[in-house]
Amino acid sequence: MQPDTACDNADGPLPSSLDGWALFIDIDGTLIDLATTPESIVVPPDLPDQLMKLSRKVGGALALVTGRSIAAVDTMFAPHHFTVAGLHGAEIRRENADILRHGLNAEALDRPRLVLQDFARHWPGMVIEDKGLGLSVHYRQAPEAATAAAHAVDRVVKDLGYGWKRQDGKMVVEIGPAGTSKGIAVAHFMETAPYAGRKFLVIGDDLTDETMFHYAREAGGRSIRVGDPPFESIAEFKLESASDVRSWIARATSEN
Repeated sequence: MQPDTACDNADGPLPSSLDGWALFIDIDGTLIDLATTPESIVVPPDLPDQLMKLSRKVGGALALVTGRSIAAVDTMFAPHHFTVAGLHGAEIRRENADILRHGLNAEALDRPRLVLQDFARHWPGMVIEDKGLGLSVHYRQAPEAATAAAHAVDRVVKDLGYGWKRQDGKMVVEIGPAGTSKGIAVAHFMETAPYAGRKFLVIGDDLTDETMFHYAREAGGRSIRVGDPPFESIAEFKLESASDVRSWIARATSEN
């Protein structure tokens, strides 16, 4: 059985020293608290600058790995532009560099977008999030629609055909490019500077983060899940909340 708490490791789940570490951190539910809709999240005002300090402490070997688009991440953490794997790895950008996107055409989602928007009208509180190269059906405010939302997305993915997939998360079901995942994104980063050759830590809270945890287990990294997911996680350690992650970042960046 893998350890689940800090006392199972002398260093604890979060490194006491950042020397030689690479960090891969999810955003929603991990860095910031979840909210009823994607737009209603609250980014603590000190967090963007703290993340930049954290990135500098690890020599730039920090990446945000998220289901959000890179454009959305930039808005959240302005004025900083971090290294980001967005849309579950479908788009990647090194700090202040050009965005590399999966080779699918976003116009393929024009009709599915209309189909899902029409579907959502039958479920008050349901939100369709347009990510450009992906669509998300959020049913946090309509939990009774979980099965219907999954079936609606399955039908759309079937109509789209090769190159697209369904991705499940906390109170959300998504459409995105096949052949991508957060774990693949982390593996990509770990092959190049400044990540290569470092110990690495992945932190996430959702089903989509399990691919990062799998990669960490296979490649000798450390993995931490945040909160209690409604599924069996393979993460090595656990933290109770996003507040714990933010507190660690605040401590780590307050030290000289």
